[in-house]
Amino acid sequence: MIPSENPAARPLCAALLFGGLSSEHEVSRVSAGTFADNMDPEKYELIKIGITKEGRWLYTEATSAQMADGSWEELPGNMPCVLSPDRADHGAILFTPSGHVEKLHLDVVIPVLHGLWGEDGTVQGLLELAGLPYVGCGVLASAVCMDKAVANALFACHGIPHCSWTAYTRAELEAGGEALRAEIAAKLGWPIFVKPANAGSSVGVTKANGPKELAGAIELALANDRKVVFESFVDGQEVECAVIGSEPAVSTRPGEILAGAEFYTYDDKYKNGVSETVIPARLSEAKLDEVKALAAKAYTALGCEGLARCDFFVERGTGQVLINEINTLPGFTSISMYPKLMEHEGTPLPQLIDRLIALAMERPVARHG
Repeated sequence: MIPSENPAARPLCAALLFGGLSSEHEVSRVSAGTFADNMDPEKYELIKIGITKEGRWLYTEATSAQMADGSWEELPGNMPCVLSPDRADHGAILFTPSGHVEKLHLDVVIPVLHGLWGEDGTVQGLLELAGLPYVGCGVLASAVCMDKAVANALFACHGIPHCSWTAYTRAELEAGGEALRAEIAAKLGWPIFVKPANAGSSVGVTKANGPKELAGAIELALANDRKVVFESFVDGQEVECAVIGSEPAVSTRPGEILAGAEFYTYDDKYKNGVSETVIPARLSEAKLDEVKALAAKAYTALGCEGLARCDFFVERGTGQVLINEINTLPGFTSISMYPKLMEHEGTPLPQLIDRLIALAMERPVARHG
């Protein structure tokens, strides 16, 4: 429903952005449904804006089930809708079937967009231009955390342990050929994880065990990005912390992923339901606290605010904690670790959403006009 023009007569108007152009489009639809189902209608007037895989923005009154299964795109009541960068509008522009243009005042935006063109600073930049408060990390942190090569370099600058790694562009890989692949293998050893620099949820990631697999892994990674990150294999437990806020950032203790595949794949995370979670992770009390402290440090070092999930390896044998990556808009599906971790530490989903929106609204006025 389109909100009332009188701010005093309505709850806080929150726009939920979902879908998007990335390979994580389907996950975004499910995550957004989780938000919609857990937002108190007495507190929030919810505006849903879906983005199709082709990049169309549509105002919709879809249910969470329709959002999740994709049928929302065909609803007859959908209307073209865009966020206005004009701060005088402070919201969205709706193009009605009658040919009229209506302005929708928005108090806050929740960009539940995973991966490229949503979690990478692009939408955050639009929201900054529009002067709209929004949930999650800002432009720079979103962009930095999306690019694994840049993030790895900053981890090193801040003394946050990470496995051995290197990165090359498409042009460098094509020019270097077999000789460069041999150089990468000599530096990192086998097996090698090959990843697109800018992608999420293990999309395009391969564990290469030898030269032939490495060549194929590079081809797959380049199908998803123009830059490829290579990382040495770590024999360790995969653990994750949920971090919230800023100044100071507050982290949970880690939970553990028991992957159903050889490594934690996209399908394992979101489709086949084989993976299991253990909260807290099966670590000593001291190690749980060490990971928790390192999560807050990494989150702060990369300029995160609002929320993020920090992923780590705890190396078997040595016990060394190595950061893997930071996800600035983690999944909010029924099996996602971030909401599970927060609930375990006493913040169920409705209260978590309230807190995330409050954090968005508390940012300095200068950020939002």
